[in-house]
This record gives sequence, C-alpha cells and structure tokens, in this order.
Amino acid sequence: MLRNTAARLDTSASIERCFVGQCCTLANGYVATDSVFFSNCHGENGEACSVFAGPFTVSHHKSSLLIAGVFSFMNAGSGSNQSNHMYKLGPIHQGIMERGAKTTSDSYILWPAHIGAFSLVMGRHVFHTDTSDLPFSYLIEKQNMTYLSPGVNLRSVGTIRDAQKWPKRDKRQDPNRLDQINYNLLSPYTIQKMFNGLHILESIRTVSGVTTDIYSYHSAKIKNSSLVNGIEYYNMAIKKFLGNSLIKRLETFIPQTELTTKAKTAAPVTAGRDSLYRKNLEQIRTLLAPTTTIGQGDWVDISGLIAPKREIEQLLTDIEKEKVCRLGEINDILTSLHRNYYEYEWTWAAEKIESYYQVKITDITPDRIIGIVEQWKEAVVKLDKMVYEDAKKEFSLAVMTSFGADGSESEKAGDFARVRGEFTNNPFVTAVLKHIKDKTALGNDLINRLQMIAEA
Repeated sequence: MLRNTAARLDTSASIERCFVGQCCTLANGYVATDSVFFSNCHGENGEACSVFAGPFTVSHHKSSLLIAGVFSFMNAGSGSNQSNHMYKLGPIHQGIMERGAKTTSDSYILWPAHIGAFSLVMGRHVFHTDTSDLPFSYLIEKQNMTYLSPGVNLRSVGTIRDAQKWPKRDKRQDPNRLDQINYNLLSPYTIQKMFNGLHILESIRTVSGVTTDIYSYHSAKIKNSSLVNGIEYYNMAIKKFLGNSLIKRLETFIPQTELTTKAKTAAPVTAGRDSLYRKNLEQIRTLLAPTTTIGQGDWVDISGLIAPKREIEQLLTDIEKEKVCRLGEINDILTSLHRNYYEYEWTWAAEKIESYYQVKITDITPDRIIGIVEQWKEAVVKLDKMVYEDAKKEFSLAVMTSFGADGSESEKAGDFARVRGEFTNNPFVTAVLKHIKDKTALGNDLINRLQMIAEA
C-alpha cells in the first residue's frame, strides 16, 4: 500500500504486503516484504523483511538486510545484517534499534537485542546486548566480545550533523503531514535514559570497585576509562538539557528595577527593595510553574513522535474501550501531543531540576538559577569543544592520504585544501564556534537579568 502520491517505487523495486509512507523512496531493486515504512525512508539495492521502519530509516547497499526489527532515523552501512534464526519452534526473535542508531559496514547483530538511541554498532555482536538505558554509545566488537563505550557519541561530529540534516531532508510538501516528527537530539525520552544510565554506571562501579579494569553489563564489556567518561558525558548532557529548558522558560522574564513614586514615598528604601525583590521572585516562580501535569513520568518515541507514555497508554485504552473510534480522532490527539511538546517537556524538566539540583521550583532563588545556568554554560561549551576536536580529525594528515596522487606532502595538502577547504572556514566548524559564542551570550544575558534583582 502506498500512502500519498509523494511515495515512490522505482527501478525494479519489489514490495509485498507493505505500507509505504509519505515521501518514501524504494528503488534500484530494493525488496521489501511484510514491512512498514514511515515518512522519508529510503531503500535501495538491499532487503527488508518484517521491519518496522520509523522515519528516515535509510539503506542503500546491495548486501544490507534489515530483518525482524524496529528502526528509526537509522542508517545501515553496507553489509549490515541481523539474524533471527536462533529458534526451534518458529521465528520469535526480534530486535530494536532506537532512534538515531546506525551500523557500520559489515556489522552483524544476533537478535534478540536492544540498541540504545543514537548508538553506533561496529563489528559482529552475538550476545543479545541490551543498551537501551545507555544511549549515545559505541558498541564495538573485539575478539568476539562486545565492548561498550557509554555516551561517547555525544561528542561526535557525526551525531550533531545527523540531527541537523534530518529536518532539512524532510521532503514532505503536503501541509497534511501524517507523521508527527520531533527532531530534538536531547529530549525527555533520551535524557530519562541518561538518568537511568548514570544509575547503572555508578552502581556497576560501586559493586565491582573503582579499580576494576573491565566491567560487565548485559554480556557487554565496559573499560574503566569508558565508564568514567560515560558518567561525565551523561552529566554534561543532562545539565545542557535542563539548562536549555530553564532558560527557555525564563526568556520573557523582565526584572523590575525601579519602585513606583508612590511606593518610594510610602516605605523606607530597604523595605522598598525587599518589596521589589519579592515581586521579581514571584514573577520568576510564576514563569517556572508548570501549567499542566501532562509530561510527568516516562516518555516514549512513537515512530518520530516524542510524547509522555501515560498519554499514549491512555489513547490505547480509549481505543480499546471504543471511546476513540476514528482515525481522524487518533491523528488529532497525536497532533496535539506534538504541538504541545514544549509545555509537556517543561513539566518533566521541572521535576528533574528539583531532583538533580536538590531545589524546589516553588522555593527557587535567583542565586540558585544563576548556579544552574553557570553549569549549563560549562556543559554546553565543553561538549561543543569536544565536537570541534572531533571535527578536526576530518582534516588530519591520515585523511589526506588519497589526495595529491604521486605528489609531495605539500601538494597533497594543497589538493586536500582545494577539495575540502580550510578547517577554520568549514561551515560546520564555524557553526560550532558560533554556537559556543551564542549560547555563552544567552546564558550571560539571563545571569545579568537575575543579578539586576539584587542590585535594585
């Protein structure tokens, strides 16, 4: 079934018992059976069997097979393969690769397995790994074992580039967009997993000891250095997300710095300042107060839609009880959840700010907010600098090897520069540096507004 004329089958593609969503392309001999493709998926040359392909699932290569799995925002490297043949009573094994997970060339995963969001899989993995609570990780095979590096993908230039390219590659022109897609890299969905990941990593270190060289987790191995770095990466990402939400919530805060003439004559200066401080504090706490309880608890990724789990479960219950009976009603509810994402996100973030920073939103002070914003600035700048250093690797001498054939080192470097340009002028690099500058200025602006309260 093709959904919407913007979906395209071309050049000997073959599909059987499939649903193909908006602006999907299946071409060049691609074979798909018993599968569902959400918007902007792209398949060429390879094969899909019993696949639930969320938006932007991409496979280009002849030797790639996606089978019996859930994928989303996924890019399959050449020769990617999964196996669900470890059964005796029928094909019951399946797997999940959460949004943004990708595979390198010749990767292999033995189902059942569950790969966390925005993770990279390299090599052959045969031990049913579950890294769902350790997102942004590398899973690398070494001597037939899976080695896990938690959170390392947070510093990868490739991860940031992916997050930027998806909305630009959305081909849907129809104003009636059937899939509600949230492109946010950091969201309650991924951050809740980082909180879980922090607990897991800290528990592993406590139980096994801080001097252990290699830890074990769900049949995977984690080096001591990788575990320590993972804790740092997750803490930085959590501070970045919570700070983003807080600053966004206070973007309309305008401090009152002067008393009215009547107030000045009616009270001493000290009392007047106290009154002004209370008014500013009340304004801050009003802006920070969640306006709804929707958003509390766990969040889920529903084929691109990031939403509170309770709301999705309620929708399913209403469908089962026939309170919601029409597809249009279902679509309206999902659209509403997508449209109100940031309001629900704040409900979730406010709770996490209280537990992570040990402060009540109803009792928060300008000084505490300044402290949170300072930590946010530090985390944002540090993560951006890591991405900057990762981008620099793309301009190393090793990368220049294939340039300037039969030429000297200077000719090789010159050829590379003419093709790729200079590192300092690269659009992505300049964007990272601008991001550091802009975010620092944004944090300083809020800090200055908050400091004006004490000086009023």
